[in-house]
Amino acid sequence: MTDKLGRFDSHPMIEHFKFLAAHTRQTPKMTIPSPSAVHFRHGREGVPETIYPDIEEFYRDLGVTYRTAVRAFADAGCRYLQLDEVNLTYLCDPKQRAIVIERGDDPDALPAAYAGMINAAISDIPADMTITMHLCRGNFRSTFIASGGYEPVAELMFNEIKVHGYFMEFDTERAGGFEPLRFVPKGKQVVLGLVTSKSGTLESKDELKRRIDQAAKFVPLEQLCLSPQCGFASSEDGNILAEEEQWRKLELVVKTAEEVWGN
Repeated sequence: MTDKLGRFDSHPMIEHFKFLAAHTRQTPKMTIPSPSAVHFRHGREGVPETIYPDIEEFYRDLGVTYRTAVRAFADAGCRYLQLDEVNLTYLCDPKQRAIVIERGDDPDALPAAYAGMINAAISDIPADMTITMHLCRGNFRSTFIASGGYEPVAELMFNEIKVHGYFMEFDTERAGGFEPLRFVPKGKQVVLGLVTSKSGTLESKDELKRRIDQAAKFVPLEQLCLSPQCGFASSEDGNILAEEEQWRKLELVVKTAEEVWGN
């Protein structure tokens, strides 16, 4: 991500943010992969032991590198940055955990390691900068990779990772119930991804309200928000729904939110 001098201020993503900021009156939001994305797919095999005989040193250096990148966004004026942290949800899936074990990594140890990297990455942000984290189970061409509720990582995720909010997939039973939200502390926001981005079928407003009420049994309503479960296109191929269907879903989110929380 750095240029040849090891700096981020001239990186194309920084330039993209500047372009975005120059063309909106709203707070522009930038999204980048979470530090765990550098490790999870290949695990120890992707980290040469000749360079990092101690994997903890790799985690430390990765957190420090990310801290430089996040600070570069802040210095460019970014005040809303989201980390795409899908790997914590993968670690809730027994099949994914088995893959991690087979390659020689410990799925019980990785959540804490990833939490440490995230906290290091956001340790130098300005007081007025908001950091959120998006959690889903895959979204490529309307497919998914993992299943399983958030229970195995919920307590750590909500209380040890120092982000301000969480965008969470809850559009199908594959994501489990709302019970893990009982660990959410005061002062943090949870965005309920109840509207699927994987198909054009429009959800029922009444059903969305009912599910929001269910979530509010575990965390106060004022700490909840509503959104689609993920983006409508995780790649240039997009998902299996038309543009008109995407707009209808966004309109449904706005109308439901206005009725539940007010304007």
